[in-house]
Order: sequence, then C-alpha cells, then structure tokens
Amino acid sequence: MLSRSLSFAVLPIFAELLFLAGPTWAANKPEIYTGFLSNLAVNGYDPAAYFQKKRPVKGSSRHTLRYQGATWRFSSQTNLEKFRADPAAYGPRYGGYCAWAVSQGSTAKGDPMYWRIVDGKLYLNYDASVQARWEKDVPGFIAKSEHNWPKVLHSN
Repeated sequence: MLSRSLSFAVLPIFAELLFLAGPTWAANKPEIYTGFLSNLAVNGYDPAAYFQKKRPVKGSSRHTLRYQGATWRFSSQTNLEKFRADPAAYGPRYGGYCAWAVSQGSTAKGDPMYWRIVDGKLYLNYDASVQARWEKDVPGFIAKSEHNWPKVLHSN
C-alpha cells in the first residue's frame, strides 16, 4: 500500500518535469532519424544498396554498425565496409529525415520506400504524395534544404 501511495505522489512531479523539459527535448532532434521507439537508421534498410540495386533492400542484424548514435543495418559485409569507409557517400542526406520537410524548415520521418538518388546523394521523403511534391522542383528544394540543415534539428 505504501508503494502505491508513493507512486501516486511521484506521478505529478514526474509529469511536471516532462512538461517543463518537453520543449527543450522536442527542439533537439537527433542528427540521424530513427523513429520514436527505434534506434535503426533508415528503418533498418541498407543505405548502400540503393546505389547498387536501385531499390530498398532490408539490412540484416548480422551486418550492423553504430554510427552517429544510430544502428545501421546492411545486407552484406561488403556494403557495411563501403559505408564505414565513406558514410557521407552512402548515408541519406539530412540524416534520413524527409528531404521536402527539411526544405520547408521542419523535420518529418523519411520513409525508405520513397527515395531518389540525385547527383550521387540519397534522399528520402515522407510518403508518395510528399515525394511527388518534392519532385516538382528537386534542385530548388535541395537548395532550400541545404540552407536549413542542420538548423531544423534545433527548432520545434
């Protein structure tokens, strides 16, 4: 009975701390998008495979690498080594956040199913409709995204 009373007493304090910390917590997003309940970059897909297979390929838990606070999965040891040697060449731009959202000064999840390689760089978008919007002016949106990145990680 005492522990139950104690938990009810601590709950309001915990809720207040979350409320006070909320804006700061939400304003500092990680550099690599992994989703709320995951630590997998690119939702577990192999970023190097987009360049070889020209399609999303699920990575394996046998070929993983920790990089910039996230776990990256690869479909082969060869792809892992390619990424390790040059993460900027194989990793998605804007840490895997939606390229169109970054161009708008915001962040949103990048979905590995909605992607495009432009000038040797991998870009992800939120969904099919957002990607269609982004594809209407890829160079313009990339220019805006480059201007906004990484400032968008420190805004609401």
